Order: sequence, then C-alpha cells, then structure tokens
Amino acid sequence: MPQILILGAGPAGAATALGLRRLGYPVAVVSEWRRFAAVEGISPRVLDGLRNAGLVHALAHAAPPSQRQVTWNGKRSAQNVELILDRPRFDSGLREDLQAAGVEVIEGRVLSVESSAEGHRVCLDGGAELQADFLVEARGRQAPLNTKQGKALRGPETLSLLNRWQGEHGAVASAVESLETGWAWMARLADGRCYWQLTLDVASTELPGKEQLLDYCRERRQASRLAREFFGDAPESELELHARSSTATLCLEACGNNWIRVGDAAMAVDPLSGNGIFQSLSSALQAPAVINTLLRTPERAELAKRFHQQRVEQLFLRFARVGRDFYAEERQWSDRPFWRARRNWPDDQPSHAEPDFAALRIERAPVLRDGLVDEAEVVISPDQPLGIWHLQGLELAPWLRRLHNEPVEQVLADLPAEQRRLFQGWLLSQGYRP
Repeated sequence: MPQILILGAGPAGAATALGLRRLGYPVAVVSEWRRFAAVEGISPRVLDGLRNAGLVHALAHAAPPSQRQVTWNGKRSAQNVELILDRPRFDSGLREDLQAAGVEVIEGRVLSVESSAEGHRVCLDGGAELQADFLVEARGRQAPLNTKQGKALRGPETLSLLNRWQGEHGAVASAVESLETGWAWMARLADGRCYWQLTLDVASTELPGKEQLLDYCRERRQASRLAREFFGDAPESELELHARSSTATLCLEACGNNWIRVGDAAMAVDPLSGNGIFQSLSSALQAPAVINTLLRTPERAELAKRFHQQRVEQLFLRFARVGRDFYAEERQWSDRPFWRARRNWPDDQPSHAEPDFAALRIERAPVLRDGLVDEAEVVISPDQPLGIWHLQGLELAPWLRRLHNEPVEQVLADLPAEQRRLFQGWLLSQGYRP
C-alpha cells in the first residue's frame, strides 16, 4: 500500500487521516503540540462536522453552548450561540481519535519537505527523516506555499493580537464588538482564563514596538465599555500576548498528483465567521476520496484535482462574501481604512443567489461515488454553481429533464411517495411554481 504522510494533526489533518483509514490505507501523522493555550469560538454546526468526521473524543471537549454578546454598528444583541473550545484539550482529543483509529502519530516539528513525482522526503527536528508516496499538507495558515510559485489569493492583510491572562472564576461567555480600527473578540472560561483578541488592518495600523504591545492592547481594552463589563475589575495575572496573521487566504493550487492541501493550508477564512474549523472539515471530508482516486485510478487524476480545487474555491468565496456583508453592516466607520478595505472584498457577487427555476441547467461534473471521484450529470443552480447530484439517493438530473418534457403530474406519479415529497420540496426551493 502507498505510504501516506499527513503534516498536521488539527481538525483537517485528523479528519483526513480517519477517512483514509476507513478506506484501508496506512497513515502516519506528524505534529507538534500547540505552543500556547489558545481557545477558539465555534458555531454549533461545527459539532455536526466533528461528528461526521468521527472525531468523537475531540467533540467531547467542547464547552456547553453560551450566548454570545455582539456590539455591532452601535447596537447590542445576544442572538448567536457560540461554543468555546479549549484548544489544548481539544487537540488531545484529536490525538485520541487518531490513535483509536490506528493512525501512527509522530511527535516532531517539520524542518523541510522535498517533493518530486516519485515521492516526498520530510526532515524533522532531531534529525529524523520520513519518506512518503503521498503527502497531505494540513499545517494550517503557516504551511509553506511551494506550488505555482507560491501564488495565493489573499484578502486585506489582517493581524490579530491575542491577549491571555488569568482572572477570576465565572460563567463561560464570549462577546464581539466592532471598533473604529477593527474588531475585538473576547472569551472567559469557567476556570478564570480570559482571552481578548484585537483584529486590525496591517496597511493602516501603526503599532508600537514589541515591548509596548501589551500596553497598547491594555489601553484599547480599558477604553472599551463592553470589555470592562465583560471582564470586570479583577487583576490580570500571567498576562501574555500572541500576534498572528488572520488574512483570508486561498491557495490557487490545492492538489497535485501525489499531494493535497486541506483545511487552512488550502484556504483560511476571516476569523470573524467563527467557522474556521467548519471550513477546515469541509475540505478534509472530501480529501480521502480525492486521494483514493489519485492512487487507485490515476486516469481520473485531472477530474479529482478539479473536484477538490473547485470546492475549496467555492467554499472560500462563499465565506468571504458572507464576511463582506457582515462588515458592510458596520456603518459607523465605513470611511475608516479597516472597514473600507473589507466591505467590498472579494467581489460584488451575492453571498446567496436568489432561486430561479428558469436558470437551472444540467451539466456533467465531478462527484463522489463509492469512495472515488467520478463524473455524473448534476443540476447547476444560481446558488449551487458546482451542481447538485442527488437528494438522499434521488438523482435530480433525469427527473428535471423529464419535467421539461412531460406534465408535472406524470413525472411526480412515477416517484415513490417519500422521493416525491423530497423532489417537490426541492422544486419549490428553486422557485418552481407549477
């Protein structure tokens, strides 16, 4: 069997590894432990993604959902629910899932990767060298871009400054607020660990030297009424700061004949969405079938690579457009550099297109079938430009074609009751009005 090596044991790397094990491949994962105790806010649908990926031990480490306070465009609300992930505990759960599935986990930091058509040589700190027939790049935003001359589509350059300190014990909570120069996310865990992250525009922000950054952040935190209410007046002990890029990034070549990029290494979205893990899982859940196709049916290589790239790009653009619309809702500082750069990026296309039955068309496109990338007729809609193949087993294209040529009553009469109900519901959702 081909030797498959995955670099990175985050959600994307772990989900890819588990999917490959289910297909019968031996898999090894290289990862080093996270260097600081981060937390992350996730939306409830991330839990479904973790469950679908088989990451049950990691799932157990999600805190109960809590209401997230939001102050945006001068208005305060508490409509959204957020779950706070303690990333060190979550990462430990990911490793438990890997080990339970029989995945070899190699502790180490990757120093270099040498790739060719014959395979890959990976050098780790400590002098160890690993050989692999197929390589999965899952090291997140920091994964080196070594294809197409390192080209990527990048959003406005963005920097996040994360402050972490120990406060008093209290209820788990999170909040978001817009500021003149960016936005801030804050969270508190039950054991009193506090987090405040300020996200800024790189081009227009003048930051002090590294030694003054903590004071810079403290001044802005204390100037925020929401932050003062959220954290209270308890002293801040063990205060730390971590700076990281949070620029939205899309890799323009996410798959080759013997390698693939998944998760944030393929595309990284704006942290405002709270869906970073969700989009990481989205690309990782399809990756095992893409890899399986490249290894077992190389004659379909171009089809498999197109399938992966198209879905990565489409998901990235959808998240980017949703973020653009949310940024545009903040009108207090619409002329300020941070907001001006983000309210029109990446384009002027709608994040969700209105249904239009007349615009539906049938095309052949790559799909997933029996653990491989195959080709089939799909229905292209304004909101699903990559096409819809089937609804719970009912292939749409043949029935839509019949609908264009036969009375609707006859078409529906030939469907079993449950499939008829599904098909009718889908037609109505696409704007069909008989």
